Amino acid sequence: MTNIIPFIKRVAAQAHETEIDLLTAVDAAIRDLRDIARGCDDTVREQADECRRMLEQAFRAAVAGS
Repeated sequence: MTNIIPFIKRVAAQAHETEIDLLTAVDAAIRDLRDIARGCDDTVREQADECRRMLEQAFRAAVAGS
């Protein structure tokens, strides 16, 4: 006889629980771009670094203005 272990059903997340604010999204994108740039060739790395620098500048300006 088999022993069946039921999984706990997940409650669907409310929309407000899954949304993040813009600064959090930019911060996550900056970290992701830094990680992506480490594993790319020179051309793609430069493009990722340029995008990361642009986001960092916008992030700093937004935080300073808050």
